Amino acid sequence: MQRKDRIDALGAAALVAISMMLAFNQVVIRVVNDGLQPVFFAGVRSAGAVLCLWLWFAVRRRPFGLLRRNAFYGVLMGLFFSLEFILLFTALDLTTVSRATIMLYTMSIWLALAAHVIIPGERITRTKAAGQGLAFVGVVIAIAWRGQGGDASLTGDILALLASFAWAGLALVARTGLKDVAPDRQLLWQVLVSTPVLLIAALFFGPFIRELEPIHLWGLAFQIVVVLALGFAFWLWLLTIYPAASVAAFGFLTPVFGVVLGWLLLDEPIGPPILISLVLVSTGLILINRPPQVPQKV
Repeated sequence: MQRKDRIDALGAAALVAISMMLAFNQVVIRVVNDGLQPVFFAGVRSAGAVLCLWLWFAVRRRPFGLLRRNAFYGVLMGLFFSLEFILLFTALDLTTVSRATIMLYTMSIWLALAAHVIIPGERITRTKAAGQGLAFVGVVIAIAWRGQGGDASLTGDILALLASFAWAGLALVARTGLKDVAPDRQLLWQVLVSTPVLLIAALFFGPFIRELEPIHLWGLAFQIVVVLALGFAFWLWLLTIYPAASVAAFGFLTPVFGVVLGWLLLDEPIGPPILISLVLVSTGLILINRPPQVPQKV
């Protein structure tokens, strides 16, 4: 398919679908946590992703291409990946999907702040600064409002926020130390490193099996096959066709869908403060990911 310089109707529909899938993914994690210990669940998911990626490379007849010169940053990325999902999966055991999704998708704030210092040419503009301010206020409102009772613990909210820091660290490594490595090989580093790290860490989080039922195994399969294999491949395909900045801008839809799906599927209460927080964070993400305006020549 020919590369395009803007998002068309087909691309917009595809990106909306992926955003909804990522939001639904948070619901799946919350449900599977009832049957599997969260960190063990994350480790098994990474192990399954290794197999899926092996099949991905085999079908495309490509070598893994994990070079020794990339080992330091590859392992570092895998450690950030491990930390992100230890925090996120545990957070979704303690707080609601709507709150966790809002916290997690503040990643763009922390990435922009770090990139301003570390990556040349990625300075924080006034527009990005305004977006960061709005998103930050939204997070403060979400954390301060405790109206959802026991299903929305402060500990869970903070863990989800810390997961966004780890995600930003992962993205920073991808854009600096591994910027010349293909995205599928970056993911391979993440799941190869995280599989043993997560499974060993799971030993310290209690029994591996809770009240396991078939729905939990279906959720695990969904995580491995749909999210980490098919979803990832589809995302890569979109990036070969549409501008990366435009694709990233659709990420603001995920917390919106996360709040809606948490309410619709898990009967999570949504009060005015959460809706205000959602609007502020989503608006902030749009401004942060907005591509810079290039003056036109006359």
